[in-house]
Amino acid sequence: MSETSTTAPAPLPTRAVDTTAGRPWPVRYLSMKIADYIHRMPGVWVEGQVVQLNRRPGTTLAFLTLRDTDADVSLPVSLHVRVLDAATAPVEEGAHVVVHATPRFWAKRGTLQLEADEIRAVGLGELLARIEHLRRLLAAEGLFDADRKVPLPFLPGTVGLVCGRESKAEHDVVVNARARWPQVRFEIREVAVQGVRAVPEVTAAIAELDADPAVEVIVVARGGGSVEDLLPFSNEALVRAAAACRTPLVSAIGHETDAPLLDLVADHRASTPTDAAKRIVPDVHEERARLVQARTRSRAAVERLVHRELDRLAAVRGRPVLASPHVFVDGHQREVDRLHAAADRALGDAVRAGSADIDRLAAQVRALSPAATLERGYAVVQRADDGRVVRAPDDVAPGDPLRVRVAGGEIPAQVRHP
Repeated sequence: MSETSTTAPAPLPTRAVDTTAGRPWPVRYLSMKIADYIHRMPGVWVEGQVVQLNRRPGTTLAFLTLRDTDADVSLPVSLHVRVLDAATAPVEEGAHVVVHATPRFWAKRGTLQLEADEIRAVGLGELLARIEHLRRLLAAEGLFDADRKVPLPFLPGTVGLVCGRESKAEHDVVVNARARWPQVRFEIREVAVQGVRAVPEVTAAIAELDADPAVEVIVVARGGGSVEDLLPFSNEALVRAAAACRTPLVSAIGHETDAPLLDLVADHRASTPTDAAKRIVPDVHEERARLVQARTRSRAAVERLVHRELDRLAAVRGRPVLASPHVFVDGHQREVDRLHAAADRALGDAVRAGSADIDRLAAQVRALSPAATLERGYAVVQRADDGRVVRAPDDVAPGDPLRVRVAGGEIPAQVRHP
């Protein structure tokens, strides 16, 4: 007879950190551990938005889905119908609520659910107070500062438009913009503009249009609505996404009296979608009128300048020096002619006086000239050998040759006796 030996199973690790591939936890054990951990959690107040609300007929339970207002996260909630009916305000889909609930983990299905024992609708005053608190927080960060605003382009080639699906806001922006400038192009992103999908869809559309280099300005447009309807446009995540947008952003949310936080962070605020259309593109008729006016003013300015310069030119040309440029030369010419005539007269007088003097002197010379004396019958006797004039008989001796000069010439002679 052989002995049969049995080996006892090894105990499971007590902690998750002690598990190994050789010593794993069974699924039931892990679910039990998770349920045990979660069930130790106390009740907690949770804030969110009601996405789905379901009252099952014939039961005392109601179910809803509570969605985070800023992120795509939700949790199922179960509650007794009397808790739902005892809410401070009627709870409907889309309502903003705070719920006091206890987490419950269903180990068999591996699901987490909240069991609510109290639900409160968030009132309008509280919502406005939260928006005001967020406004102050963002303002302290400088997200609303004027130096962060960028100017709109004068004539954008492409306009990005974020609006509701087949909404009147889209019609108002597109129709009015094209009426002002028919060539304007639009990149339209139709998204949810209220409800739980509004924040993620509007944020994604702004980011997509901002990444498009062809889009030069972005318009976020929505028609009017209640404060609750416009809550997505005061959502912190959406406002920060708008602040990070590099493309000029125009906010056209609701009516003129509505003031979501998106208006404060946007580069430009339009009171209505129609006003946004007027801000993003110029009016072609007004621009043409301004162009005609500018051309008229320019032409008038040029004409005034030309006339003024012509008047100045005429005034300059009317001056004597330019009207008769030879007038000053004529005066000097007359003076030169006068001096020239005076010089001629003086020279003539001097010449005539000199001529008279010459004639007088010539007469005197002729009167005193030996030749004139010779013409009167006188003669000059000169020694023939040395030409000396014989003035006395003692100047010569018999036989000396002489030259006798008379008016008609010379006569040779010889001394015969003293």
